[in-house]
Amino acid sequence: MGPHQRPDQRPAAARDPAQGRLIVLAAVLFVSYLCVALSLPVVPLFVAGDLGMGNVWAGLGVGSAFLATILSRGFAGTVSDRQGAKRAVGRGLAFYAGGGLVSMAAGPLSFSPWAAFSVLVAGRLLIGVGESLVGVGVVAWGIGIVGPQRSGRVLALIGAALYGAFAAGGPLGLALLDRFGFSGVMAVSALLPALGLLAIRRMEGIPAHPDAERPPFRSVLGRIWRQGAVVSLQGIGFAAIGAFFSLHFVREGWPHAGLGLTAFGLGFVLVRFALGHLPDRFGGLRVAMGSLAVEAVGQALLWTAGDPVTALAGAFLTGLGCSLVFPAMGREVVHLVEPPLRGTALGAFAAFQDVAYGLTGPLAGLLADRVGYGGVFLLGSAAAALGFLTTVQLLRARPAVTRSSPT
Repeated sequence: MGPHQRPDQRPAAARDPAQGRLIVLAAVLFVSYLCVALSLPVVPLFVAGDLGMGNVWAGLGVGSAFLATILSRGFAGTVSDRQGAKRAVGRGLAFYAGGGLVSMAAGPLSFSPWAAFSVLVAGRLLIGVGESLVGVGVVAWGIGIVGPQRSGRVLALIGAALYGAFAAGGPLGLALLDRFGFSGVMAVSALLPALGLLAIRRMEGIPAHPDAERPPFRSVLGRIWRQGAVVSLQGIGFAAIGAFFSLHFVREGWPHAGLGLTAFGLGFVLVRFALGHLPDRFGGLRVAMGSLAVEAVGQALLWTAGDPVTALAGAFLTGLGCSLVFPAMGREVVHLVEPPLRGTALGAFAAFQDVAYGLTGPLAGLLADRVGYGGVFLLGSAAAALGFLTTVQLLRARPAVTRSSPT
């Protein structure tokens, strides 16, 4: 601090150590999710192009990682609650690195499409487990640092890091693909988690709850499934962009295929940083309603787009709309469970979004084969509209006194 600088003029992270730790966690999440983001536009091109397989297999190649994430969310929540969030994050980063190394081996096997595809799926399954452990662990760690009353802000910051990685990873992945090939992209994905491990090595964790009484996982699921259904419907639009935006641009002969995730991510991060406080201020359900309406419009614009600029505008609007749905509904979930169950509940909640990511790829691939890629984005618009109606129903079902309060 300079001689003329008052103590209250120091950076926020210096005045608030908890905020500094939260920023480090967000940075760890950003680096780790680059492993996913680099591959999102690359895997469909590798499967449909280099391996000569169809849209369904390209969607399955992308969606297999999300399937593993779905199946491991309960495990990730248990590790976070019982052994500590720091342990969950460390294990997840190791799975990320292993998944990148295995996926890298698919490149040299491209002369044998089915062998290459099998190896690719095995690697992406490991990446999916890593995503589950890191995602649940970082969220539980962040909320443990600042408290549940600021959970909406935590989820917004962490989500900004996640989708900021998607924004940067799309064009970076395609640039690496052009320069180093598919295996080169996967090699970079294997190296990135090491940075995260270094960052958390000396960070203080939060207390675990190894002896707390635990209801069955299905009981926790029963408390939060409606909020989870909303975030699942929201996730279909993002999954459609992640799996098919680049293929749509290639089919149309449009330039800048890698900018779809960038446009989405820019809109997403813009809202997270500028308006991330809204769920804590106005309540999760109200914020989710407005967000889903914007997403539905963005996906409809993608469906009707006749040029790349309009399509990119649709991706940007989709990012604006998707941005606050997860933290808004996640805030609702945090207030529905006791602290010893927070990791498990957040894992179950995130699994609903993973379901959307995992199923959208192959199912939308079938739709794309029959009606073209535009139909995929029409599906995303309809899903966002249904999420909007579900949120309206949840708000109406609340007692009047609760409905008038953001808590």
